[in-house]
Amino acid sequence: MPVPGPGYSITVRVEAPPSASAAGDLTGSVGRAGGVITAFDVVESHADRIVVDITCNALSADHASDITDGLRELPGVTVRKVSDRTFLVHLGGKIEVNSRVALTNRDDLSRAYTPGVARVCTAIAENPEDARRLTIKRNSVAVVTDGSAVLGLGNIGPEAALPVMEGKAALFKKFAGVNAWPVCLDTQDTEEIIRAVELIAPVYGGINLEDIAAPRCFEIERRLREKLDIPVFHDDQHGTAIVVVGALRNALRVVGKDITDCRIVVCGVGAAGSAIIRLLQRKDPRDIVAVDIDGIVHSGRGDTDPNLQSIAAGTNAEGRTGSLSDAVAGADVFIGVSAPNLLSADDVATMNSDAIVFALANPDPEIDPLEAQRHAKVVATGRSDYPNQINNVLAFPGVFRGLLDAHAHEITDDMMIAAANAVADVVDGERLNASFIVPSVFDSAVAPAVADAVRKAATAGRTARPAPVGGSALPWSMAEDLEY
Repeated sequence: MPVPGPGYSITVRVEAPPSASAAGDLTGSVGRAGGVITAFDVVESHADRIVVDITCNALSADHASDITDGLRELPGVTVRKVSDRTFLVHLGGKIEVNSRVALTNRDDLSRAYTPGVARVCTAIAENPEDARRLTIKRNSVAVVTDGSAVLGLGNIGPEAALPVMEGKAALFKKFAGVNAWPVCLDTQDTEEIIRAVELIAPVYGGINLEDIAAPRCFEIERRLREKLDIPVFHDDQHGTAIVVVGALRNALRVVGKDITDCRIVVCGVGAAGSAIIRLLQRKDPRDIVAVDIDGIVHSGRGDTDPNLQSIAAGTNAEGRTGSLSDAVAGADVFIGVSAPNLLSADDVATMNSDAIVFALANPDPEIDPLEAQRHAKVVATGRSDYPNQINNVLAFPGVFRGLLDAHAHEITDDMMIAAANAVADVVDGERLNASFIVPSVFDSAVAPAVADAVRKAATAGRTARPAPVGGSALPWSMAEDLEY
């Protein structure tokens, strides 16, 4: 069951009588309401009153209100102010721009701006590839959304999507040193989105598509990959797929199974599910059975959606039909990227022995993890309050670090498989167990390992690009300049 967490953390400032029982009365009220106190600070003390800040975690906004109401009902207690700590984090935004160079005198200004900057502009005009070395393009990613599929909130628009994109940019910087910037587009027209990204692409070394609804996201990604000479990565698809494939590799090690002997059920064939299926196919499982709201996907259903047709053609080798329950019977692995409460413990009981269940719908998974553990050997979720959290943060920072360092012009399945293997390999044999199949998102080894794997895959077999006509305008070689 969910427990109070920091996502709904509040600080309540209250006045209370200066009695010996005041602290106990206040903490007892919060506890009776189901809150979890994380800090209790006396900020003022007077002969007739004390002023206390009580910080506690709640389950929801309504639960936070219940906690506050309980404090108001205590005799002699006045609630002065309630601060939602999540909103405080977002005041003024979560990211900013800082200069990397000193601008303290005329010499600095002459090199960073006019007249010196003109020489750099000329060098790039004569050899546009030098923009990757001499501008922010070298270490910058655009986080692009239309606000049509934001978290579990749905189509909330570009302004409401901005806090998520800011958070994404902050994660890029924290975990991989990548400068990312939110680009929230006020359109949900496929052609306009494609053209807008084309127009801004010269500034960036990569494009991270985010929270764009399926099936539009498939077309946008495909077309942009064809048009641009920088990597285009849809994190909802490929970031999820990378971490799932890496986690499954380790889960199979725990249960002693080979993926080539396994039947895998993937519930949900939107952006994430489709990408998971396609990346898993590179690992040659015995069979994959896809399930959506209409049941098992098979070629006889008459689906008109191109994505479903493609999934049907490449999965379900045994021609299964029926419901999700029919699909999981006798399966080795369940991967859910769909909706809450679709799977029961009885369903898991029909799976093969040492079953693996990845219930990744967020915030409420396809099955309660405790129920799944009754019959499954390994259970993973998308939540931070259970073991084995499948989190895209394990993938995208390192993936883009590697792509940018390699000056890559595209991202391939080989690079994504390399990233998945790198995530898995961070968990060494001594630490691997049923409750630890993926590393923590705060494990400092993850992003460098993923970056190194992607960089090596990007440069493997790469042929040297021809030099520009007339050579570079740079006065010295910058083919392999300083690393970030």
